[in-house]
Amino acid sequence: MNKFLMAASSLAIALALSGCSDNEVGDVSLGMFTTKDIKLNTLVDPEVPGVTCHIASIEADLSLADPSDSSISCRQTGEITPEMIANIDKSKSGEVVFKKSKSIFFKSMKIRRIYDPQSETLMYLSYSTKTTTGSYKHSLSTVPLWGTKAYVAPSTINNK
Repeated sequence: MNKFLMAASSLAIALALSGCSDNEVGDVSLGMFTTKDIKLNTLVDPEVPGVTCHIASIEADLSLADPSDSSISCRQTGEITPEMIANIDKSKSGEVVFKKSKSIFFKSMKIRRIYDPQSETLMYLSYSTKTTTGSYKHSLSTVPLWGTKAYVAPSTINNK
């Protein structure tokens, strides 16, 4: 019986530590009778460090797969320069700036940055790579370049 308690304690500690992350800034329990928590993570865009995103997602301890639901909110938290924008992927699909495993069955949550040149806005899309109840879960947040050094005012055309 003593060995069983030690093994169970070791497993509980290992699971608790595996959920810890250096970018985790919050952990909200969903109740006493559930093993699910809402984890709040922060992400500073590696190419545009003037943007910080906060991601909320559900993690289920003692489960092989976490739920796919997530939410994202991104804001300008520092300087955004023309050089930063020049270095990002400007394709329509953008680039993945964050990836987190949500299952041992190849499900992951990704954050993708996409640049909208017409509105001069950075879009951050959080999405799951596996369907859940018939749909892919996703969330979107935008950071306009208006008011930053990276903003380029549209040229004024005079039709005289």
